[in-house]
Amino acid sequence: MKITVRLAGSLTGLTGGKSVLECAAAGVAGCIDELEARYPGIKAGLCDDEGKLKGVFNIYVNGENVRYLQGAATPLKEGDEVSVVPSIAGG
Repeated sequence: MKITVRLAGSLTGLTGGKSVLECAAAGVAGCIDELEARYPGIKAGLCDDEGKLKGVFNIYVNGENVRYLQGAATPLKEGDEVSVVPSIAGG
């Protein structure tokens, strides 16, 4: 199974400059774990100590924010695109 992962520029320092990666996980949490195995430090940027997604980045699956889906439990399937972008706050 091939999932495309697009990372924000601030995370590419952990991936040797790569902003587009691939994973084969069945869900968002598994994708993060798979990327952590290859690029140590990514999970700490995305998840807290309990494995819950931090608010520093938004994670989208096919353009849908996982916060409004199933969070880290959001399932993935062949051809999905996961995008990790910084959260932006304004006022």
